[in-house]
Amino acid sequence: MMVPKTGAASRRSEPWDSINWHAAATTVRRLQARIVKATREGRWNKVKALQRLLTHSRSGKLLAVKRVTESNGKDTPGVDREIWDTPVKKANAVHSLQSRGYQPRPLRRVYIPKSNGQRRPLGIPTIRDRAMQALYLLALDPVAETTGDKHSYGFRPGRSCADAVEQCFTAFKYRNPAWVLEGDIKGCFDNIDHDWLLRHVPTDKSVLKKWLTSGYLEGRLFHDTVSGTPQGGVISPVLANLVLDGLEKRLQLLFPRSGIGSGRGKAAQVHLVRYADDFIVTGSSREVLEREVKPLLEAFLNERGLILSPEKTAVTHLSKGFDFLGQNIRRYPNGKLLIKPSKKNIRTFLRKVREIVRRNCGAPAAVLIGQLNPVIRGWANYHRHVVAKRVFSRVDHVIFRLIWRWARRRHPRKGARWVKRRYFDRVGARDWWFFADTQTRDGRAVRLRLLHATATPIRRHIKVRCEANPYDPADYEYFELRSRKGTPLLPDGGAPRPQ
Repeated sequence: MMVPKTGAASRRSEPWDSINWHAAATTVRRLQARIVKATREGRWNKVKALQRLLTHSRSGKLLAVKRVTESNGKDTPGVDREIWDTPVKKANAVHSLQSRGYQPRPLRRVYIPKSNGQRRPLGIPTIRDRAMQALYLLALDPVAETTGDKHSYGFRPGRSCADAVEQCFTAFKYRNPAWVLEGDIKGCFDNIDHDWLLRHVPTDKSVLKKWLTSGYLEGRLFHDTVSGTPQGGVISPVLANLVLDGLEKRLQLLFPRSGIGSGRGKAAQVHLVRYADDFIVTGSSREVLEREVKPLLEAFLNERGLILSPEKTAVTHLSKGFDFLGQNIRRYPNGKLLIKPSKKNIRTFLRKVREIVRRNCGAPAAVLIGQLNPVIRGWANYHRHVVAKRVFSRVDHVIFRLIWRWARRRHPRKGARWVKRRYFDRVGARDWWFFADTQTRDGRAVRLRLLHATATPIRRHIKVRCEANPYDPADYEYFELRSRKGTPLLPDGGAPRPQ
């Protein structure tokens, strides 16, 4: 197949459905590989030239529009109430992605609930601004992946929460380190210093400044943005990663593993594991973490306009255990290190299940199963890499009791045997399997069954190589192999964090 030469030249619009997406992706991938090479060589003028070439290329604009029109938020408009929902609009949108004269619109402020009952502010850009951010992200992400901390796993392509948890196991598999500093940054996305971003982020400064200062509309009232990156922007997670990258190297300078001072560095057993703005730092003693590591963290964050949350930052002994990314990590009295689903994560999951059952108290069984199965499948798959078999069994029991009460309330005048025959049957050795008979769209009769968490096999996760770069041609085959084995290279850079 012929691939168009790399460059910024743009052809006239062609029908959206006839675009050669493989050729466009190949062109962008080649440019990104050149950006990685120039970044490693420290040729920053070359990086800047290649980024400009990519952001002005037709292929880059095509992929940017494709991303924002096929994501989960494709039908969510910004303040202009506009969406690109037809092939004609998408084709025309490609030509609207111009940096000359570009002025982003204010964000539309909405709030989403948090697990602690509070609300998290979310800024929704217009779809054109989202596409512009996606375009510049294509040029910025290869730099972020090349210069990022080795043990940073959040919002990065080819990395996930499972990688971060597996790295925790690697750090704690021996008796030492036995202490951990649980770090929590207060309002990370809301308080990042704009001047620091403009000085250090290797992208078009004028466009970046416009995004940072675009403000937001809450109702009809306009608010300025003097700090932070908007939660909801396509490029915001990568900007946050760039802000926090360098922390691992700063710790290595204080606690070197080789050369002068390596004896002290090895004895301190300091390791960083970070997922976006959630991180832990291991240490051989409480004194090392409180007197040396914590002041370093505070100084590092202060340079970027950030501070540690005094309420949520704590130093804990591994025998007490700590929660990280929905998992509880603890060394038990018998010396075994076990990682299990955290109690908070289990409560949040069961609360969601109860709410689904409550909302569907009068709905057919097929509707209830259709809503429960994706939730159960997603939660079980997230925890399938840890010690979760007993937890899965307990969760299945709780869900069974919820379903049984749901069925009995629907038929208060029927006996238990009748209810059992109506909603539960036996399949092989498994009895009391909740089912519903329904029809497909073409009229075929099918029997839906409720998924069980215990049906999810427990499998050890293979952690991604810390030096691997998805934009480096030398690692293409490695990430392709991981994708085939069930560790997908996500286009948005990672899976959502559990609450």
